[in-house]
Amino acid sequence: MLKSHMNKGLIEAGCDEAGRGCLAGSVFAAAVILPEDYVNDALNDSKQLSAKRRYELRAEIERDALAWAVGVVTPEEIDEINILNASILAMHRALDQLAVRPEAIIVDGNRFKPYRFIPYTTVVKGDGKYLSIAAASILAKTYRDDYMDGLAREYPQYAWDVNKGYPTRAHRQAIAEHGITPYHRKSFKLIADKWQADGRQGDLT
Repeated sequence: MLKSHMNKGLIEAGCDEAGRGCLAGSVFAAAVILPEDYVNDALNDSKQLSAKRRYELRAEIERDALAWAVGVVTPEEIDEINILNASILAMHRALDQLAVRPEAIIVDGNRFKPYRFIPYTTVVKGDGKYLSIAAASILAKTYRDDYMDGLAREYPQYAWDVNKGYPTRAHRQAIAEHGITPYHRKSFKLIADKWQADGRQGDLT
């Protein structure tokens, strides 16, 4: 069972991001403040849940949270400041929008930057340990999926409704055949070396 809070007695926000490893699209992050001693046995790391369950839980999180928000950093910004800084900036933007000011922050992963002098703790695999981080992972993932589904209607040849911008074999093949879009991250390695060398299908993993 996931823990309610790390810092008992403090207003604590959990943060997580989605889309860091993608070749296309913005990176999304969420910040969630849950009531102390909140219980929801269904909450877990978004990657462990079906898409249907994630959307069901999104509604529960938005209903139950004391405050929640989603931050976004664009592909252009990612190319300018790199994906690590962009992921942290997305979390800061989510924190900026919270209707309740947190007194402590817990963050999935092992990298973060100070936010407004509020104490923070990074937690490796925190989305499987703390409810607020799990909730943030679900919001970030579902809102980003909605965004990529919208982009897929604009550029159907990249199958973003299926791969969500991640570097699948089919996505890399579509880049090789159709080129890049304004939503691709130009600072990323978009096609594998063998594609660049001869244009034929190679090992794109």
